[in-house]
Amino acid sequence: MFRKVRKNFYKKKQQLQVPEQQALLSSDLYENLHVLRSMYQDCFDVVFKTFLIGGQTNAVLVYIDGLSNIVEIDNHVLTPLMSEPEGRVRSLHELVEKKIHISKTKEIKTIVECIENISVGNPVLLVNQEECGIALGLSSWEKRSVEEPSAESVVRGPREGFVETIAINTSLLRRKIKSPALKMKSIKIGRYTDTLVVIVYMDGLADQTLIKEVENRLRRIEIDSVLESGYIEELIEDNPLSPFPQLLNTERPDVAAGNLLEGRVVILFDGTPFVLIAPITFFSLLQSPEDYYQRYMTSSIIRLLRFVFIVLSLVLPSIYVALLTFHHEMVPTTLLISIFSSRESVPFPALVEALMMEISFEALREAGVRLPKQVGAAISIVGALVIGQAAVQAGLVSAPMVIVVAITGIASFMVPHYSQGIALRMLRFPIMLLAGFLGLFGIMLAVITIAIHLCTLRSFGVPYLTPIAPMKGDELKDALIRAPWWKMNKRPHLTGEFNPYRQSSGQKPDPTQGGE
Repeated sequence: MFRKVRKNFYKKKQQLQVPEQQALLSSDLYENLHVLRSMYQDCFDVVFKTFLIGGQTNAVLVYIDGLSNIVEIDNHVLTPLMSEPEGRVRSLHELVEKKIHISKTKEIKTIVECIENISVGNPVLLVNQEECGIALGLSSWEKRSVEEPSAESVVRGPREGFVETIAINTSLLRRKIKSPALKMKSIKIGRYTDTLVVIVYMDGLADQTLIKEVENRLRRIEIDSVLESGYIEELIEDNPLSPFPQLLNTERPDVAAGNLLEGRVVILFDGTPFVLIAPITFFSLLQSPEDYYQRYMTSSIIRLLRFVFIVLSLVLPSIYVALLTFHHEMVPTTLLISIFSSRESVPFPALVEALMMEISFEALREAGVRLPKQVGAAISIVGALVIGQAAVQAGLVSAPMVIVVAITGIASFMVPHYSQGIALRMLRFPIMLLAGFLGLFGIMLAVITIAIHLCTLRSFGVPYLTPIAPMKGDELKDALIRAPWWKMNKRPHLTGEFNPYRQSSGQKPDPTQGGE
């Protein structure tokens, strides 16, 4: 009940603060100017350029300095309109057709349409005695060039990534998928930022129920601002209390295109290079785009190696703590003597020692990420070496513990996606606590709890452990290993009806059969 009242209050407050925006444009130019000037009061970068058309008709061009192309405005708008012969009166539509040679023009009739176009850099032309205006597609601002994403680099594959401009991002997808079946729906979210959000899907591949669900979850959001895709990710995921991400974020157009061709939905945001992909599975987050560019045997071995090291990054410190605390008999005698001899001067139990080293390692990792690139790598490497060596010599930690933490850190770097890596790093600490108090029984208890949680998790209705649970034999070709392309004839079945075949069968190379 309280939530409903608060929602209604939010809507009323929003309507009360800006009632002028819902008004239609008046035929009186000065009345329109009064409304716009009052709304853009104390905005020095908003330009109101007044001039005469034909020496007698008052007009004004409203734009934001820095968001609009000033050269195009001068050459293709102001110059032809101000050079109109005196005494000749034209209608607004005739002026646009005869004098303004711009490909993108749009008629607007309300104040809110004026504000929307001015805010994105499209100048608005208002003429006296006209009850409508014209928005001119002359937006222009500084854009970052397309370059390779630093967080998702590959040895073999495309070297381009999304940027902060949504028009460039949509064009990058169009370059990958040239079919008109690639559909894009746009909505705006954010009371003040009015951020453009685009839902991208393949018509005939993506389930219509999934598309409607994504659209409904986005449309019900009421928020002041959307400055990054992370704002929306937390508002549309199925289980917000889970440490595991339920949407995939990426900067790579090839990853987005590959998921679109498997029937998923991609969500683009203006102002950020990160896009969201839904639905996903646990195995989607452990796959690298390079798995599909290398030969299948190489990709399969690397993927299996990745799974092994991901398990180690989650439980290796906990197993070490459990063995030294409760299960000495499971360690070979020679190794046990070596470990205890190195721990003679260590004043802390194994659990405290592991927590100290893991927290220090995480702090060094975060410091290396946040510091400038020129010094970040040097600080993290030198800090790890110096602190680790000094701690061992001072007798605060043992050398085997440093080795275990180092192997765990290296294993955690095998996770291809940063969001999944954070989830595994978070879970490592409660597992260590359970290992310190309950031994291997505590580790098994934690693993079973995590497995149960993963079995109950959904991403837009799709089970998180697909295709293992529920078991789908055909889709196992792209789960733990990567089958050769001539074997993966079917695309994954996510939700509802779908187009099952991505390629024809019988495409295995055979030199004995000549081509036609």
